[in-house]
Amino acid sequence: MTDSKQLPTREEVPVELTWDLTTIYVNDDEWEKAFNAAAEKITDFKKYEGTLDQGAQAFQEALETMLAVFREVSVVYTYAHLKNDQDTGNSTYQAMSDRALTLVTSATEASSWFEPELLELPEEQLEKYFEENKELEQYRHEINNITANRKHVLSAEIEGLLAAAGEVLDASSQTFSVLNNADIEFPMVTDEDGEEVQLSHGLYGQLLESKNQDVRKEAFTKLYEVYEGLKNTFASTLQTNVKKNNYLAKTHNYDSARHRALSNNHIPEAVHDTLIEVVNDNLHLLHRYMKLRKKLLGLDELNMYDLYVSMIGDADMKYTYEEAQAETFNALDILGEEYREILENAFGNRWIDVKENKGKRSGAYSSGTYDTNPYILLNWHDSLNHLYTLVHELGHSVHSYFTRNNQPYVYGDYSIFLAEIASTTNENILTDYLLKNAESNEQKAQILNHYLDGFKGTVFRQTQFAEFEHWTHETAAEGTPLTADFLSKKYDEINDKYYGPAVENTDGIEYEWSRIPHFYMNYYVYQYATGFCAATALADRIVNEEENALEEYLAYLKAGSSDFPIEIMKKAGVDMTDKEYIERAMKVFEDRLNQLEEIAEEL
Repeated sequence: MTDSKQLPTREEVPVELTWDLTTIYVNDDEWEKAFNAAAEKITDFKKYEGTLDQGAQAFQEALETMLAVFREVSVVYTYAHLKNDQDTGNSTYQAMSDRALTLVTSATEASSWFEPELLELPEEQLEKYFEENKELEQYRHEINNITANRKHVLSAEIEGLLAAAGEVLDASSQTFSVLNNADIEFPMVTDEDGEEVQLSHGLYGQLLESKNQDVRKEAFTKLYEVYEGLKNTFASTLQTNVKKNNYLAKTHNYDSARHRALSNNHIPEAVHDTLIEVVNDNLHLLHRYMKLRKKLLGLDELNMYDLYVSMIGDADMKYTYEEAQAETFNALDILGEEYREILENAFGNRWIDVKENKGKRSGAYSSGTYDTNPYILLNWHDSLNHLYTLVHELGHSVHSYFTRNNQPYVYGDYSIFLAEIASTTNENILTDYLLKNAESNEQKAQILNHYLDGFKGTVFRQTQFAEFEHWTHETAAEGTPLTADFLSKKYDEINDKYYGPAVENTDGIEYEWSRIPHFYMNYYVYQYATGFCAATALADRIVNEEENALEEYLAYLKAGSSDFPIEIMKKAGVDMTDKEYIERAMKVFEDRLNQLEEIAEEL
């Protein structure tokens, strides 16, 4: 385990291993100028209120001015948040990030009148605008995207009030975040080297991967003792957040919070129901996997704290960052020359911030906006996991690059529903490549272990979360209080159902709901599971060289938000209104589970 005191400062990291943000602004002074210019344009935008009914030309000017404002604001925000994330201890960039976030809120509030005013225009008048001004045609889908939910948008005055109250309505989520990330205090635990260390969120994940079961058990037990002690506070924040979602849904004339959340991307609610149904129908596969895990770990009892340690011995596959680059090119070669050129751009033009340093935000992500590079934050360590992380984040960044270079700004992003598909397709293609090139059964077993654990965590676990999340909203809508004990009892039941008879009902797991930030993200979590299943189906088509599979996949990467997400995926070869894609993903999981069971007999 790395002592945080030994981490290099930001200034000590070699420049070639940092991202180049000078392509956004040459220096912070340029950012300041851009900030002031964007703030002025936000103020000026107010003058367009009340003009949408004054003809096609006035309508176009208001629409394009609003898009231009958000285009500038997003660049200002991107630079500030990337600078802050590279060293969160730097007070200058903390302040810049806070100011940028306030700027985004100001832009949202200043434009809150636009949709209500647009929706007051009769459809006949809008169609007349299209006939009179052919330049408006490029915005037709965007306008249809707004008018499709016409009955759910309130008056400009009310929408403005709700936008201004955004920080108040999100207070429970903010309270959860501050308590969970800053104020919560964890006890000391013993690490794998027998040293006393203070438990933290990041360290907890590492300790659950320890080969020493006593280390895993102590970390698990002591973590959940803390959450048990705060269960009533966390129940309060979660219940308030659920009530907010239900309130906003009712206020906007939706049938439910789920209906509102999915309607934002025009996703039929049946997609959510089908996911939960098909996953529940296939829980026997997860139960089989848990039985195999118990066998390979040689445990009399398999507990919830035993689910993250590798089942395989010491066939440790490690990659330096340079080796990982080479493997990335090899694995993704199947995606063609156009894809490879973007990878070369990413590595060659410093899109990637590689090394961990003091104060750097943990984890990994891809971020950027229409007028910036699609940057990647890593905290690199030589491991198979980090090779997968690199390939995953490159999937996001290449998707962003394709989108922004093939769509106008108005369609230059993609919906949350599509966000995880490209990244996870890359992971699936990497798995296929590594299995085909493994040098031993031990290596194959490690790769299969990684894949099956990933599927378990992304499909089964996230669907488990989705099922619980939906239950909380339905239950609260019926008027039932979401007390800590009530939440814990239900969570325990669902957890037991998912993991099956091979896993003990470990004391403490019933409080897991209290530490999951995704429960504050309003029906976001199911998309991890649908995205992984869609990616599995897409990768399966590509590696098996099915007719038009690659061409259709690249078309999806370039589509941005130029059509509704469900339609974009249909064009890519996956109909997400049908359960077939989930069943195909389950078949891949079962095939690889079979492989590992066979290899396990020889190890």
